[in-house]
Amino acid sequence: MDFKELGLIEPILKALSQEGYSNPTPIQQQAIPLVLQQQDLLGCAQTGTGKTAAFAIPILQLLYQQKQHVPGIKVLILTPTRELAIQINDSFAAYGRHTGISHTVIFGGVSQLHQTIALKKGVDVLIATPGRLLDLMSQGFINLRHLQIFVLDEADRMLDMGFINDVKKVIVRLPEKRQTLFFSATMPPEIQKLANVLLTNPAKVEVTPVSSTVDAIEQSLYYVAKQDKNKLLLHLLKDSSIANVLVFTRTKHGADKVVKILQKENITAAAIHGNKSQNARQNALNNFKNGNVRVLVATDIAARGIDIDDLGHVINFELPEVPETYVHRIGRTGRAGNTGIAFSFCDADEKAELKDIQKVIGKTIPVNSEHPYPLAADAQPTPAAPKQQQRQHFKPRGNKFNGQKRNDKRKFSPAKG
Repeated sequence: MDFKELGLIEPILKALSQEGYSNPTPIQQQAIPLVLQQQDLLGCAQTGTGKTAAFAIPILQLLYQQKQHVPGIKVLILTPTRELAIQINDSFAAYGRHTGISHTVIFGGVSQLHQTIALKKGVDVLIATPGRLLDLMSQGFINLRHLQIFVLDEADRMLDMGFINDVKKVIVRLPEKRQTLFFSATMPPEIQKLANVLLTNPAKVEVTPVSSTVDAIEQSLYYVAKQDKNKLLLHLLKDSSIANVLVFTRTKHGADKVVKILQKENITAAAIHGNKSQNARQNALNNFKNGNVRVLVATDIAARGIDIDDLGHVINFELPEVPETYVHRIGRTGRAGNTGIAFSFCDADEKAELKDIQKVIGKTIPVNSEHPYPLAADAQPTPAAPKQQQRQHFKPRGNKFNGQKRNDKRKFSPAKG
């Protein structure tokens, strides 16, 4: 199937051709006709499936075909991270370049001046993170009374990042009569409840289950002592075929530490995480995309939604505590039918996480023992600190959803949207 068969208008087909796209991905094949029919949509799709184009393309067509142009924001797209918001805005620019549809993006962490100037000029499509959206709404810069389409993207990540209450505050300000498109990679109970509230007789589109995502990627597991992980990383990077690699750490401090070690060995590297300014994060990402930086070291929240074409390798320097996060991490590579390679380091303290990951993906990750820093066969996990001591290191934030305390194991503070 090609895009012409989806009933798309010439201005959009021309833009897609200029972008080098001729064949829609499975989610685009399913979602585009449903959105064009103005149905509510529940999309269960992970990153790398072509999800953004699945809603951006039909939204642009619906706005373009409107006979009467009413001023005001007609489409609101709510997304959890700045990086993802910028990428969605770039997608609207690319696919809508011949439509005349105006769009802008707003997010926190930067001055609001340029954002408010763009809003005053008037836009058809607004892409926003929750915090900045609520802030500018309260200041009177944003009015949603003419809204026709609401898109909630990465709903499960909104929950993970503690933004769900902000999302609910936005929802009560939306016009009752509207089309709603709801996307989430997973459907925990809280997200299912939200979908039930937001959607009216939705069509459901579900693509790329966990198993098929991971099957497209060549995975290897390296058992290694915690103190040898840096040496193993440097050893792997001696391979010149690893042209670019995204390295995941659990913490911001850990990401910065890895970058320093790599730079000391004259390997170009940059970190992206919540403590970096928006400009620093965007510069790091741009330098990685254009090849000026070989290694991008990221935390999970900072990396969610990053779309890097032709990313060959992902390295899990530390295994994630939430097993589904492993799938999101390695899904950065092997996108759009390309092959990808994922290496995962596992020390004695991470064996429980590994077991959970392998349970989620339904397969055993092949072990690579042919490296200079193998973990001793009798290596034991580090004894857990006494409970009182553990509490000194981490105090739950106590975010509440529907009156219940959130069971939050994360060791980081949610980055503000």
